[in-house]
Amino acid sequence: MSQDLNGALVGFCNPLLDISAVVDDNLLEQYNLKANDAILASAEHVPLFQTLIDSYDAKFLPGGAGQNTLRGAQLLLPADSAVFIGAVGDDENAKRLQGAASKAGLRTNYMVNSEKPTGTCALLITGANRSMVANLSAAETFQFAHTQKPENWAIVEKARYYYITGFFFTVSPDTIEAVAKHALENNKTFTMNISAPFVPTFYKGLVEKSLPYIDILFGNETEAASLSEAFGLGTTDIKAIAKKIADQPKEGSKPRLVVFTQGSEHTIVASSDSDEVRIYDVTPVAKEEIGDSNGAGDAFVAAFLAQHIQGQSLDACVEAGHWLGGEVVRQIGPNYPTGELKFIASGDFTAAIEKI
Repeated sequence: MSQDLNGALVGFCNPLLDISAVVDDNLLEQYNLKANDAILASAEHVPLFQTLIDSYDAKFLPGGAGQNTLRGAQLLLPADSAVFIGAVGDDENAKRLQGAASKAGLRTNYMVNSEKPTGTCALLITGANRSMVANLSAAETFQFAHTQKPENWAIVEKARYYYITGFFFTVSPDTIEAVAKHALENNKTFTMNISAPFVPTFYKGLVEKSLPYIDILFGNETEAASLSEAFGLGTTDIKAIAKKIADQPKEGSKPRLVVFTQGSEHTIVASSDSDEVRIYDVTPVAKEEIGDSNGAGDAFVAAFLAQHIQGQSLDACVEAGHWLGGEVVRQIGPNYPTGELKFIASGDFTAAIEKI
């Protein structure tokens, strides 16, 4: 199967070096941050990055949601299955990101901007929560022209599965549109992640434009709520939101899957070709085993996609996502366990099915 999956998965997002630290609620209040949110840095957040380095036990970790997901997927796929595309600076942080990707066997296709530093993301950990503040820098200079270069578009053409985060709406919506249309025209699978509550709030038009092309949409409960509000769905029930989004108009013949995680609570899956909504139990991680929750959602998507690409059932995809998400929760930061990763489906998926 290795040769069949060579370059099969391509992902786009903003590669960032995470600056992670355990902090108290006072620091969140000082910078007007919420305990479990993801935002782009504004002028008031500029000092935060140095504060973490100077006043806390900060750790530097390879980050960026899409790159985290592609790293995890590659760990569960045959060699050379996945390629990640994004923009970095010409600096040591870019080398750190490249090194982390290489360690996971992930191929990268970076656009290098020598005039901007590699982007960073402050991760403020309070208990099991994390607040993310991204300073995109070089990442936000990604150009559609990079995607269009023949040698880079050849990577897109070779792939059969695509994963793009909602964060990329802030950077290159033209790339999202081009890849989505290519997937549709060639009967390939196009997937996206809402990624953060601000995405449907501030980029509603772009989300609406992309949704008809999305075969699988991922998100968490806060992102689902934001999507519901932006689209005027009139409900806060996560199951109902999932089904309503699944049933939005869609191009092509494939049904749309909507997958909403809720941390240690149930994972919700709705499809446009069924009136039923699946509800999957999550086996909670013991409190004493938790490092922090950062990267758990990315890991869920990584394992889900890895199984989906290999033709596994929906049940197995969700179980794999729960398993890898749980493994990452046991780490500090968006790190995967060391050593060989291998998922074996249990066959006992404890999924309930409800009609909407």
